Amino acid sequence: MIPQRLKKGDIIGLISPSDSITKDDLDVINNSICLVEASGFRIRIGKYALANTLGYGATAREKAEDINSMFGDPEVKAIFCISGGFNSNSTFDYLDYDKIKCNPKIICGFSDSTSILNVIYNKTGLVTFHGPTFKALTSWETEYGYKEVMKRLVEGGLMIGQADEEYKTINPGIARGILVGGNLSLVNEMVSGKYQIDFTDKILFLEELFLETPPALVSNYLYHMKQNNVFDKIKGIWVGNYDGSIALEQILLDTLDGEYNFPIIKSNNFGHIDKKTVIPIGTMAKIDTSKEVKIELTENCVE
Repeated sequence: MIPQRLKKGDIIGLISPSDSITKDDLDVINNSICLVEASGFRIRIGKYALANTLGYGATAREKAEDINSMFGDPEVKAIFCISGGFNSNSTFDYLDYDKIKCNPKIICGFSDSTSILNVIYNKTGLVTFHGPTFKALTSWETEYGYKEVMKRLVEGGLMIGQADEEYKTINPGIARGILVGGNLSLVNEMVSGKYQIDFTDKILFLEELFLETPPALVSNYLYHMKQNNVFDKIKGIWVGNYDGSIALEQILLDTLDGEYNFPIIKSNNFGHIDKKTVIPIGTMAKIDTSKEVKIELTENCVE
C-alpha cells in the first residue's frame, strides 16, 4: 500500500514521538517551516508536539493521539517526525492501526523514528519513509536531505541518493527483497516480541550513531540479531553511515563469521549525517554488486 505524493498546497503534519522539543530546537524548526512554506506547502503542528508532560517528553498516549489524529485528518497529506531521541516505541499499544490503514499517507523520519516506521509498515502494509526528520531539513549544512525529500515524496523519483555517490561491495551478489530497517539499536529492539519486524526475504538497511553506540555495543546488537536468526531470513544488507573507530561493515563481518552468502553493500547516503536519502520501508529493491549504483528501487513508493 503506497501513499499519495505531496503536491503544492498540501498540509504537512508535525509530530514528536520521541524526545521533547527544547528552546534551542525552535529556531531550527522555524527555519524548516520557512523552507517548506516557501516551497508551497502548509504546516500543521500536532496538539502535543511541543508538550513536555513527563519532563522528558509527552506521554505515550499523547504522542499516539497526535499520530492517530494526523492520519485521521483528511487535510493532512504527510506526517514528519520533528526530531529523534528515545522511546517512540512507547506509542505502539495506543496506535490505531485500522485508522492508519484506512488513511494511507506519507510518514517520514529517522533515528528513533525507526520504531514507528517499521511497526506501521508491519501492522498495516503502508510504505513508510526513512529520511530526514523535520528538524533535519535545515539543521545540517547542506540541502541534501530536503532535495531528497522533494525527489522522493513530491516527484516520485526512484533514484537512491545522488549520481556521484560511492558504493562499496562488502560481499558480492544479487538480491531482491522488500526494504526494512533503519537505526541498528532500534532494529535490534524489534527482533522479537509483540512488535517484531518480519525479516523474511527482506533487504535490511542499517546505520548507527557512534556517539551513542561504540563498536562493542554494535557487536552486541548484531550478535543478538544473529542469535535470533535474523540473518537466516534476509536476502541482503545495505550498510549506511557509522563514524566509529572500527567500520560498521567490519563489525558486521566479524559477527557473520563467513556463515552467510548474501550480498552486502556499503554507502554513506543515510544515517546521522547530512546525506539522508529517503528510503521507502516496504518497497521492493534490488542489490546488484556488479553495478556502480549497487541498489535500486524496483517499484513506485508514492502514487
